[in-house]
Amino acid sequence: MCFGLSVTALFTLCSRVQYQVLLSRFHRQSSRFNSESLTMDTDNKLWNVGLLIVATLVVAKLISALLIPRSKKRLPPAVKGWPLIGSLVQFLKGPIIMLREEYPKLGSVFTVTLVNWKITFFIGPEVSAHFFKAPESDLSQQEVYQFNVPTFGPGVVFDVDYSIRQEQFRFFTEALRVSKLKGYVDQMVVEAEDYFSKWGDSGVVDIKYELEHLIILTASRCLLGREVRDKLFDDVSALFHDLDNGMLPISVLFPYLPIPAHRRRDQARKKLADIFANIIASRKQAGKCENDMLQCFIDSKYKDGRPTTESEVTGLLIAALFAGQHTSSITSVWTGAYLLRYKGYLSAVLEEQKMLLEKHGSKVDQDILSEMDVLYRCIKEALRLHPPLIMLLRSSHSDFSVTTRDGKEYDIPKGHIVATSPAFANRLPHIFKDPDTYDPDRFSAGREEDKATGAFSYISFGGGRHGCLGEPFAYLQIKAIWSHLLRNFELELVSPFPEIDWNAMVVGVKGKVMVQYKRRALSVS
Repeated sequence: MCFGLSVTALFTLCSRVQYQVLLSRFHRQSSRFNSESLTMDTDNKLWNVGLLIVATLVVAKLISALLIPRSKKRLPPAVKGWPLIGSLVQFLKGPIIMLREEYPKLGSVFTVTLVNWKITFFIGPEVSAHFFKAPESDLSQQEVYQFNVPTFGPGVVFDVDYSIRQEQFRFFTEALRVSKLKGYVDQMVVEAEDYFSKWGDSGVVDIKYELEHLIILTASRCLLGREVRDKLFDDVSALFHDLDNGMLPISVLFPYLPIPAHRRRDQARKKLADIFANIIASRKQAGKCENDMLQCFIDSKYKDGRPTTESEVTGLLIAALFAGQHTSSITSVWTGAYLLRYKGYLSAVLEEQKMLLEKHGSKVDQDILSEMDVLYRCIKEALRLHPPLIMLLRSSHSDFSVTTRDGKEYDIPKGHIVATSPAFANRLPHIFKDPDTYDPDRFSAGREEDKATGAFSYISFGGGRHGCLGEPFAYLQIKAIWSHLLRNFELELVSPFPEIDWNAMVVGVKGKVMVQYKRRALSVS
């Protein structure tokens, strides 16, 4: 539209110039004619000028009509907003609320203007393939997640170009391969057994607090290493707390704003770097080799043979803990809350536990956890209803087109931020029957609602090129915790069913979740 208007203005300007030239020429010749011929000549010249102006405007209009559609193309419908700020007011009320209002009116592809940003949403698997499968050169994570750089540190993840980031993601993949997970599961089980052995025979606890604390302990042992878990847990936990509190909503826009929370974040990052530098040096000097992610990162090498630096190892560990700590603890809480609310599924999980332990023996390992299909579906359904990351973002580096399931085609311009929302897409009624209902059986063989419409129907862990590398680790961790709890305790939810905390950076559970427990005389076996 702007280009069309510019062409029209240009042709209008040319018409005015031509008119002035002709008029001045008329004045220069006027002295050569008498008044009668002058009048006739003036009328003719003015008539010619008028025709020229009209012809010019008609041509300009035709050219504009041809050019405007090309410049506008087939842009997605836009959410109505205010001058200057766009739809900022609606968005600040809550992006999910806005999506619920606009999706029925505008469809699965639409654009939201927030001040000078244009965010185009893709809702549903039919339009999300490009979002998840496009190469980094087309849709990039780096620009939209720059606010993580002060927390993760320099030289890692979003502070490096894509080729280096891909190699660092390879380090994560190697640290989470099946052979490594086997050892991690043993540590998860030990941590759960040790933690819950400190509970009394009965009592009331805030299960949200308990699970958050246990998952930090588990992550410390599996990811950060024995030295941190056995000797430095309190110090490192406090430092991670400062790092966590240094990531505020305002940090997304102004990650280096000199506020107290950011100063504490930066100090904590520096102290963590010193701690891990000492651990790395100690391991290398003693020739130690531990089964943890820290060791994997120490041993990792880039394709050119260069080993990872101490700074890179620290940054990768921080990124791993941030990626998993909140999401695992939040999903653990929702899983437990739903199981305690829906006794039928709780009974099914307990029956599965009993059957597997009779089959394999009392030692819980990766093989047994992997066979816990009922518990897996209960976790997956809790995660469908409550994905901790409610929006995924990319920055568009090139123009591309998308087709909706009803055949509409839209052109997405370069420069738009492209977004999708697991929290909204996971509840689409044309994919999931009764989408607001807790129904783990929707993932059972024969139904598999998440696969009925192809890829990207269920996106709690993202998907495609940027799917979550820690998904297997997360499921094993949550299974290890809840399988132990349910076998060894009778549990009852005594507070109201939890609400969603939409104000958190990672959307989780609001307030306390109080559970009454009683130790079983004999565990399920």
